[in-house]
This record gives sequence, C-alpha cells and structure tokens, in this order.
Amino acid sequence: METIWKRPDGSIVACTEKIKVLRENLEELRQMAQDAFEDALLMECEESQIRAVFQDMIAKLENPYNKL
Repeated sequence: METIWKRPDGSIVACTEKIKVLRENLEELRQMAQDAFEDALLMECEESQIRAVFQDMIAKLENPYNKL
C-alpha cells in the first residue's frame, strides 16, 4: 500500500515530483538501515537491541523547520 503524504494542515501532497523524492529518500534510508542492521547482527549484537537503537535514533530526529 502506498503512503498518502499529508501536510501539517491535513491536505494531501499531490506533487508527483515531491512524492518521487520522498520515495527515493525512504528507499535509500531503508537500504542503509538494512545494511547497518545486518552488520550489527554479524557482529553478534542482539536483534531487539539494534531495533530499539534504530527506533530511538528516529524518534530523536530534529525538525529544523519547526516554528518556535
């Protein structure tokens, strides 16, 4: 199922070029995460700990465009 991207006001992002860039960025991120995950498994790290670290890292991403 394809993600329907929404703006903060709830309206849908319909620009095909923006959606294409989002898809490409997410695929690149997915591949990098998969590679890092496999490396950590090969180094005998515990799977649930790796996932927790990844989730924590994503949760801590900062929005540089957030209006104060």
